[in-house]
Amino acid sequence: MTSNNACTVLVTGASRGIGAACALACARDGWDVAVNYTRDTAAAERVAREVRALGRRAIHVQADVADEPALLAMFARIDAELPPLAGLVNNAGVVDAMARVDQTSLARLQRLFAINVFGAFLCAREAVKRMSTKYQGQGGAIVNLSSVAAKLGGPGWYVDYAASKGAIDTFTVGLAREVAAEGIRVNAVRPGIIDTDIHASGGQPERAHQSSALIPMQRPGTADEVAAAVVWLMSDAARYTTGAILDVSGGR
Repeated sequence: MTSNNACTVLVTGASRGIGAACALACARDGWDVAVNYTRDTAAAERVAREVRALGRRAIHVQADVADEPALLAMFARIDAELPPLAGLVNNAGVVDAMARVDQTSLARLQRLFAINVFGAFLCAREAVKRMSTKYQGQGGAIVNLSSVAAKLGGPGWYVDYAASKGAIDTFTVGLAREVAAEGIRVNAVRPGIIDTDIHASGGQPERAHQSSALIPMQRPGTADEVAAAVVWLMSDAARYTTGAILDVSGGR
């Protein structure tokens, strides 16, 4: 953890997949957890219950990270109901159906960048206001979820998604340097093909296992394997690590 036993981490998009795994891994590492979600209240409640079963405090709070008023209300509720915020896992993200650039609509791009990029910026902005020593905060850690697609480009599949994650990589490095002297570390994890529900959202529920031949380790990763990297970057064990982007991709 970053400091003591009374610190809160906000995990966005935490009702399923990598976000849920990060929420539980953070709880095991001693964090109280704000479980953010957009639609599935029952799933978010379940994650919050599992956090409490691990002996930590938890709330589930609904907010679309692309909706600034809802995002501000979420942070206000965290301030009121949990210990001081010392961690942020910027996990919320979307992918659309497979499409080439010449098939891409403005509406698709606006939705994808609003959630994947603007939402991460806004959450980080609010977290910095709470954690930075510039604002009398006690410091903290931010981990952004990128994707190995940022390196590969996603040709023929998800160039727009890959571009949004490329923006997250640049954002991570820039913010890390901006707040390094203010007690805040900022890093990113870049997952490869991970066996989660996001592939179904893109219309290819079996993509993770069908793509095993593309992965040097010949298998997709798991949400827990990504969460382990996130928790390490959040912890004091990584106290001299900032501006780093850690691939968890099976060698891809």
